[in-house]
Amino acid sequence: MSTNWDGQEYQQRFDALAATGKSMHGEADFVMRYTPATVLDAGCGTGRVGIELAARGVSVVGVDPDASMLATARLLAPQIEWHLESMVDCDLQRTFDCVLMAGNVPLFTPVGTTAALFAGCARHLAIGGLLITGFQLGRRYSAQEQDADCAACGLDLQEQFSTWTREPFVNSSQYRVTVHARVA
Repeated sequence: MSTNWDGQEYQQRFDALAATGKSMHGEADFVMRYTPATVLDAGCGTGRVGIELAARGVSVVGVDPDASMLATARLLAPQIEWHLESMVDCDLQRTFDCVLMAGNVPLFTPVGTTAALFAGCARHLAIGGLLITGFQLGRRYSAQEQDADCAACGLDLQEQFSTWTREPFVNSSQYRVTVHARVA
């Protein structure tokens, strides 16, 4: 599935924000609190988060279904392993300490496939591994649906926040960052 993104244009927006002095690494800062050695960046886009994690010493693999986004990621970081696939179908035949889905990935997944998306992430987690997600609420996928999809594939909710800077999650939050653990 392609969402018809323009990877170069998408990356330029983040580059312009970074040029203003704005930190573009909130997701990486969040993930590093859990000190993973390996991360699967699921829905990696142009690789912004995965590239930053790799710069911090994490072994990263990126997966995205959009060829243009991955072309940009490959240009920016050819040393990282990038896969043109959807997490719905992806099976890399290995597990990771952490699977990261930042950037509204569930909202760009075809309707009816979010349970398969989370199952795809779960099959790439080592026992005790963490699925870390962040997405905007109220656009067609709810916190309750996410929790049900995660529970169905053996992932238990450990923590939830309303921002990557760990602001508390409340019922009126418009964004949700979660940490689910694979327990079995």
